[in-house]
Amino acid sequence: MTARLRVVHTTGFTYTSPVASSYNEARLTPRTDSHQNVVASHIDTSPPVHQFRYTDYWGTFVTAFDVHTPHDRLEVTGTTVVETADAVPRTDAIDWTALHADTVAGDFDEMLAATDYTPFTDDLADFARGVTSGLTPADAVVAVVAAVHDKMTYCPGSTGVYTTAPDAWDRRAGVCQDYAHITLSMIRSLGIPARYVSGYLLPRSDSEIGEAVDGESHAWIETWTGQWCGIDPTNAIEIGTNHVVVGTGRDYADVTPVKGIVTGGGSSGLDVSVRMTRLA
Repeated sequence: MTARLRVVHTTGFTYTSPVASSYNEARLTPRTDSHQNVVASHIDTSPPVHQFRYTDYWGTFVTAFDVHTPHDRLEVTGTTVVETADAVPRTDAIDWTALHADTVAGDFDEMLAATDYTPFTDDLADFARGVTSGLTPADAVVAVVAAVHDKMTYCPGSTGVYTTAPDAWDRRAGVCQDYAHITLSMIRSLGIPARYVSGYLLPRSDSEIGEAVDGESHAWIETWTGQWCGIDPTNAIEIGTNHVVVGTGRDYADVTPVKGIVTGGGSSGLDVSVRMTRLA
């Protein structure tokens, strides 16, 4: 099954006093890979600026730009048309002995290590071991995701952009970023390579062709058990045609949609909208 989707992601920063200059990076351009093909994509800014584009260490497309015109609002809009397909089926391509071999640890070291967002704690590791005893690595991934989904409550506002996996787990509440960080911590503690995915989700599978609906800036994970496969902890589902991948990394910090530094500006407000349209 395939789909063609249009994604329009707008991020606005409003400042209480003029910003003299700002230096920014936007990771809003979906990638072309085995799951999807980008048909067309561009990023617009207000104020308009010259853009510099490159691919970062993790393979994510980055649009960098400076603004040196005084402004009290910066708006960044990424527009993409992308064709998506069903995910690669998860298979038992590797067992625990092969997974724990030195060659795997060397090849995937960065996706096995703890990070500031995804530290290893006894609480997270013990929970993961408890729900995966006797399972294959591929089945262990599904079991952890299902167990986390069962224990957590999706609650916007209960956590913040800097909340770590242990903090969100203590609350047993959070948003997609927290679900991804928690499952990453647990799955990596088992010795399974796992990475954070930033992207979009069309929440309405019944949307009509040409109907623009509110989409979601979304996060999920990919795990390696012989091949990389995506799974969505927030919804406890494999990724499909409604998921659009922008980039992958160790955690949220590697794929933040828009970030930068400013001179001046006072305090700031943030507004974000994602509109998605099924084109075919």
